[in-house]
Amino acid sequence: MDNFINNIVSITILLFLLITFLQSGIDKITDWKGNLSWLKEHFAKTFMGNAVPLLLAVVLIIEMITAICCVIGVYTLIANNDVFFGVLAMFLACITLLMLLFGQRVAKDYPGALTITCYFIVSIFGLYVISL
Repeated sequence: MDNFINNIVSITILLFLLITFLQSGIDKITDWKGNLSWLKEHFAKTFMGNAVPLLLAVVLIIEMITAICCVIGVYTLIANNDVFFGVLAMFLACITLLMLLFGQRVAKDYPGALTITCYFIVSIFGLYVISL
C-alpha cells in the first residue's frame, strides 16, 4: 500500500495516458477506414498526403505500445516501486504527442495542435514527477 500512496500522482497520470492512448488505438483499429479517409483529406495539401496510411499505422503501433507500458508501469510502481516502465510510458506518450503535434501544425490545424498541447503538458509533467 505504501508504494501506491508514494506513487499516486504518477499512477494517476499513467491511468490518464492509458485511457487516452488505448481508446485512440482501439478507435483506429475498429474504424481504420474512417480514420484513414478523414486523415487523407486532412493532409491532402501537405507533403505527408501520400504517406497517411503508413503514418497512421506508425501512430497506432506507438499508441498501443504506450498503453501497454502504462499498464505495466502502474503494476510495477505498485508491486515493487520500479519506475522503468512508467518513465518509458510517459516518454513514449511525449514522443507520440510530438508526432501528432507536428502533423497538426503541418496541416495548419491550430485548434487541433492546441488540444494536443494540453495532453503533452500532462505527459511532460508526469515524466517530471516520476523522474524525481
